[in-house]
Amino acid sequence: MNLAGCAALVTGASSGIGAATAEALARSGARLLLTGTDPARLAQVCQRTGGTALLADLTDEAGLAEVSHAAAEVDLLVHSAGRGWAGEFAQMPADRVAELTALNLVAPVVLSRAAVGPMRSRGRGHLVFVSSIATVGVHGEAVYAATKAGLRAFAASLRYELAADQVGVTTVFPGAVDTPFFDHRGQRYDRRFPRPVSPSQVAAALLRAVERDRAEVFLPRWLTLPARINGAAPEVFHRLASRFG
Repeated sequence: MNLAGCAALVTGASSGIGAATAEALARSGARLLLTGTDPARLAQVCQRTGGTALLADLTDEAGLAEVSHAAAEVDLLVHSAGRGWAGEFAQMPADRVAELTALNLVAPVVLSRAAVGPMRSRGRGHLVFVSSIATVGVHGEAVYAATKAGLRAFAASLRYELAADQVGVTTVFPGAVDTPFFDHRGQRYDRRFPRPVSPSQVAAALLRAVERDRAEVFLPRWLTLPARINGAAPEVFHRLASRFG
């Protein structure tokens, strides 16, 4: 996809990967519609990028409907909004289970449904899903990992459906990223390895993948290896993960 002049909608654009993606798209000449729930931060991102703000909570029925209406008009839809929760699953509050499922998985499915038909009719378009290396399974993040694994399966299925319609589908799998995400999940990231990458690195890889119509991209790239081991030999992978995780 040629990003110059394309109409792009980025969810979760108030901060982190979403904000960095908006800035990278602006430098590429895209016209931006940016959604988020933090009015002050979203306004700052719009000021930096020339984007239009759409303040909306994607876990709310009215907010999701408003953004769905907008999604029908864009050439590029980037699903970046997401939240996490860390801790033992039995201790996870029921409302947080519903929140993560609604934002991380249901909202991208609903918004994609609104966008796909018009993209097909126009004969162009691209969907991007920001998933996570957590799709391999992560101790203490069962629901988050499940939602991100669901995104991967959904994107792969759409890729088959849309292959003949000039509509691309890309899934991005970052490892730890230096964003406010860890501040809000209830547990800070305190591992020495792997070191967190910057949101701008993720955004740059995301844009390259869209321009080259790549199906999946891992960041940092070496994370492709554990993902392949998990796919080819899951028992071996999970023994190693239990030992070193």
